[in-house]
Amino acid sequence: MSAETKPLPIVEVINLRKRYGLVQALKGISFSIAKGEIVGFLGPNGAGKSTTLRILSGLIPADSGEAKVCGVDLAEEEGEVRKHIGFLAENNPLPEDLRVVEYLNFRSNLKGLEGSRKRERIRLVLDACDLERRTAERKIGNLSKGFRQRVGIADALLAEPRLVILDEPTIGLDPRQSAITRKMMERLRGEVSFLLSSHILSEVEACCDRMIILSHGQIVAEGTMHDLQKIFINQTVFEVVSSASRIDLHRAIRQIDPDCGFLHDDPVEISHKNRYTFSTALGESKAEEILRTLVQNIELSISEFQISRPDLETIFLRATKKNWQKQDLLGRRKRFVNPSPSKVAPPI
Repeated sequence: MSAETKPLPIVEVINLRKRYGLVQALKGISFSIAKGEIVGFLGPNGAGKSTTLRILSGLIPADSGEAKVCGVDLAEEEGEVRKHIGFLAENNPLPEDLRVVEYLNFRSNLKGLEGSRKRERIRLVLDACDLERRTAERKIGNLSKGFRQRVGIADALLAEPRLVILDEPTIGLDPRQSAITRKMMERLRGEVSFLLSSHILSEVEACCDRMIILSHGQIVAEGTMHDLQKIFINQTVFEVVSSASRIDLHRAIRQIDPDCGFLHDDPVEISHKNRYTFSTALGESKAEEILRTLVQNIELSISEFQISRPDLETIFLRATKKNWQKQDLLGRRKRFVNPSPSKVAPPI
């Protein structure tokens, strides 16, 4: 697609910076989100995630840089931008004395919805968030945390936003409740863009098209799961279940990859075979070639084989580790160059 016909991103962030006193929360981050994308926004505590989300939702201003939603600059048209955004905060306060449908009716009025459109939107968000009629008539104060989170998400979806920002939407929820949230995002995939901040990496991996990883106010990794695997994992691990000896198996593997390393083996009690684990630095294609060759060798008696792909947690730790080490080194240098006043010799 040519540059002239390429659609504008729903979110465009350019060199965004934010400081709280002496702490620089954001150090010039840049990223974009396309229409219909579900993007995971990850990072350790204090990485700058919540600051970024609050800037994009119009709650706080940036010190410098640009943040656009649907092509509208937040710094210039904050009120206009908010029309395109639904936001669920991590600790979302809800009025406990209102019934669910009363609360959504009240929020609809604040968002300018009226008449049949308001009634239709309330009906649709109740359905999308699996809040059946019996729940809709209950007081929010009598709902579990999972149902309250769904009420918050329903509120975020009311005005047909083009971007929905979810800050820890499944924290404290059981697996079934978390699955309902993922199902809701999946139903809206392609129509609504989601920016999802979460510490539950398995959920992010399961539902997000792409991930952005922050550390110390900087983006340290960005891309699809496949992209991140190629960048941060330099060894491909594969497993083979065989009745052959480790020596024979390793000898056959080294005919294809002389540097392929043996990691460990475990007995498989039911079949009385062993599960052998190896690693190659030559990538998945080489691992696949090795496995095809082993299967064709009848003497090795291969009954199972698989390539073990690293999960998002492994990638997250590797992506942030280097940045943490760099920040520690900078901190030590700063202390060395600028010693504390108590250690400075008095003037003569």
